[in-house]
Amino acid sequence: MELRQLEHFVAVAEEQHFTRAAERLAVSQSGLSASVRALEHELRTPLFSRTTRTVRLTEAGQALLVEAERTLAGARAAREAVDAVRGLLRGTLTLGVEQCVAGVSPARLLAAFHRDHPQMEIRLRQEGTSSLLEGVAGGRLDLAFAATVSPPEWRGELVPLAREPMVVLCAPGHRLASKGAPVAWSGLQGESFIDFHPDWGPRRAVDEAFAVAGARRTVALEVSDVHSLLELVHEGLGIAVVPHHFSRKPEARGLVAVELDGADPAVYESVVVLPPAGAMSPGARALMALVREDPVR
Repeated sequence: MELRQLEHFVAVAEEQHFTRAAERLAVSQSGLSASVRALEHELRTPLFSRTTRTVRLTEAGQALLVEAERTLAGARAAREAVDAVRGLLRGTLTLGVEQCVAGVSPARLLAAFHRDHPQMEIRLRQEGTSSLLEGVAGGRLDLAFAATVSPPEWRGELVPLAREPMVVLCAPGHRLASKGAPVAWSGLQGESFIDFHPDWGPRRAVDEAFAVAGARRTVALEVSDVHSLLELVHEGLGIAVVPHHFSRKPEARGLVAVELDGADPAVYESVVVLPPAGAMSPGARALMALVREDPVR
C-alpha cells in the first residue's frame, strides 16, 4: 500500500466521482481507476459501490477513509517538520471555519500568513462545528475556528476567541419589538423561528439554552447562511436567536434586537480547535502566532 494510492482513494471518496478526482489530482482517469483497483485487490474487498451515475463508499471504504486521512496527515506533518528544521515553511495549511465566527478575521489572518509564508498553499473549508471537530481529529484540517465546543467533545487544545450574549432579532412590526424590556425564554414559546442547520454553532447554543430553560420551540425555516436568515427575519417570516454581533451587520439594519432575560442567558462562545500539541503542524503553529497577535481577538 502506497501513499499515492491512499491519496487517490481519498480524492475519489471526497469527490464521489472518478473524473472530478482525476482532474483535481492532475492524473489520467484510467491511471486513477487502476490505482484504486490495485488498492481494492490488495485489501481483498471493494472500497466503492459504483453505478453509471454514482460512486459511494462501501462499509470497508468508510473504515479505510478514516485511517487514510490520518496516515496522509501524518506523512504531510513529517515532511513539514523536516522543512521547518531546515528553516522552510512549505506544504499545505488547511483551515476550517464556521461562518461569521466571532473574535477573529480569517481573511485578514490568511492574508498575513500568505505574506509571511508565500510557499505555503492555503486551503479553507467552511463547515459546521461538528464537522470541524471531525476534520481536526481526523487530520483533514490543521486547525479550525469553531463555536460552542464543550470539553467532552474534544481532547485537544481549545483556545478561547470571544464570548458574547445571544439576542432575539425580529422585524420592527413584531410584538417583541415594542416590549422595551428583556424577554424570557418562556415568552418565546409559540413563535415561528428561523435558524441554522443543527451542526452550526449558533443553533447548538440556542438549542441547548431552550433545553435548559425547559421551553419548546419550532424551527420553521432552516438556512445555511447568515444573510438568508437576516433577510427572512426582515420579511417577518419568523424571529431568530443569534449571537449579538449578528445584529450589528449592515444586513441587520432596521431589525430590532431584544435582550434575553434569565439567570442563565444563552452565550455564544468561539474557539480555535487544535489537535494535541504534539500533533500540530508547523503551519498551524505559525497561524496561531498570528491569532494571538490579532487585535480583533
